[in-house]
Amino acid sequence: MIFEQVRSGGCLSYVVGCEETRAAVVIDPELDQADRYLALLTEKGLRARYLVDTHTHADHFSATRELGRQLNLPIVMHRRSAAPFVDLRVEDGDTLLVGKLRFRVLDTPGHTDDSTCLALSDRVFTGDTLLIGGTGRTDLPTGDPEALYESLFDKLLRLDDGLLVYPAHDYKGRSHSTIAAEKADNPRLQKRDRAAFVALMHGLDLAMPRHLTEALRTNRTGGKTVKQLIAEATRDIAFMSMDEVARRIRQSDPSLLILDVRARDAFRAGHLPGAVNIPRGELELRADQELPDPTTRILTYCQLGKISTLAAQTLRTLGYTRTVALDGGLEGWTQAGHPIVQEA
Repeated sequence: MIFEQVRSGGCLSYVVGCEETRAAVVIDPELDQADRYLALLTEKGLRARYLVDTHTHADHFSATRELGRQLNLPIVMHRRSAAPFVDLRVEDGDTLLVGKLRFRVLDTPGHTDDSTCLALSDRVFTGDTLLIGGTGRTDLPTGDPEALYESLFDKLLRLDDGLLVYPAHDYKGRSHSTIAAEKADNPRLQKRDRAAFVALMHGLDLAMPRHLTEALRTNRTGGKTVKQLIAEATRDIAFMSMDEVARRIRQSDPSLLILDVRARDAFRAGHLPGAVNIPRGELELRADQELPDPTTRILTYCQLGKISTLAAQTLRTLGYTRTVALDGGLEGWTQAGHPIVQEA
């Protein structure tokens, strides 16, 4: 077996390959690490067969959609997954053939209703159902402590004690555990009585994941994250440095139109000298009236440089092909000591 664990903060994902056939599977890939999976597959001489999400992630963005697009591979999830882009829907007892490796699908709802685990002969990939020293939470959408109790005590903990446990998350730098170790030491698994376990899960006071709404939106629909949109816009446009903009302002360069795309109140509180204001949300509707010459050299900027990047991409799409964005935002501009103008 060729085995690589990829850590991204507390997220754990896996590239697992058959040494003889070089076929491979990528399990729970995280979007920020997409290039790393591609590099690992190339480095190890592997040909991915499947991209698997063990459940609908609520705390980070899955890379299955992006990798599936780039590699033309099927995306595998449980049949109850809400994601419309899943190509292969599996359920309890199904097996994924990856070269000489056999991944047995275990239906383990509880953390989410579409949670699964994947078992090999010597290890089990437990997603967020069973963690090292813990379990998945059950207070997020489709979570169910009763179902998690059954998935743990009636299924996972009945597996061979020697199986290695590889979860989808760990925040303490640990790479794996075993079924036996979790039975003995996992505090949540000491609540063997169903009612006591359910009460424990109901009593957990956990902070909500930072990107909960966005993660569920993108992972359930295959839509794009805000970070993806900004990254795509960055590839589509050019930028102008703060020093270059400052030089042009000092020279009163008439060929450059400086466009502030923030809200009106923010513009009045302070803006670049000579700037005009069209809020980003009004750009498409006001462009023809207020920017009649599509050959104009336009510089967009905002507070942090993100919205102005999207605005510059929009203007280029509308035909203002000489539009560039400020490399940074007003916040960085003022920190660098460049001048701003305030209106009464």
